[in-house]
Amino acid sequence: MNQLVKKVAIITGGGYGIGKKIALRYGEAGAKVAIAARSVEPMRETCAELEKAGAEAIWIQADVSKEADCARMVEETIKRFGRIDILVNNAGIAGPTKRITDMALAEWQEVLDIDLTGAWLASRAAIPQMDRQRSGNILMISSGAGRRGYPLRSPYAASKWAMIGLTQTLAGEWGARGIRVNCICPGAIEGDRIERVMRARAESLGQPYEEIKQNFLSQAALHRMATEDEVARVALFLVSEASSGVTGQTINVDCGSIMN
Repeated sequence: MNQLVKKVAIITGGGYGIGKKIALRYGEAGAKVAIAARSVEPMRETCAELEKAGAEAIWIQADVSKEADCARMVEETIKRFGRIDILVNNAGIAGPTKRITDMALAEWQEVLDIDLTGAWLASRAAIPQMDRQRSGNILMISSGAGRRGYPLRSPYAASKWAMIGLTQTLAGEWGARGIRVNCICPGAIEGDRIERVMRARAESLGQPYEEIKQNFLSQAALHRMATEDEVARVALFLVSEASSGVTGQTINVDCGSIMN
């Protein structure tokens, strides 16, 4: 449980869901954790859980789609902990469930600004410190929608596909400087978020919710959804020394929904 002792991790969108589980896993493994997000109360609660478990943690209110916020996120982390070893680009929004002809440009742009440009901005802000250290790990949280097209979710799918390309590009740019960059594609994950997604899909298609849910489950070889903690365990592996020879790679955590 000491894989990340003396390491400092920034986790965007770390107040709830997958981001929170990753934060807790990293804290258990000995990391000092900085959580960044727009909503303050979930971050407070996550930091309280981390501190109760004996981990050092801070929260930073930030919108990753804003350049200045990403710069401040990095500055505050360095000021408190002195270094940055890990950046998890987890912040994202689901966006609309619509055909593109029913979608406003602003809806498209908001998803790309947060899900894709936010990961680029946060990485750009953190890399100079990692470069000075000659070491670091960047982890992108993409999606199964980054592996195959996702009808009615065009901005979400486009941004998640692009995160895989960003992963490979940054890995190639910075590997010689000791920085590894990898990606996780979670599939349908048990919890409130996927419930909202399925209900929105059912409403948009005019199909029963149970039919939509069964379609999600039937796609998986294990005939179930993955859990947030299953994603978090892979997230721990990819930033630990156990994966020291792994970079530029994307791993699906989806119970066998997509096998490539």
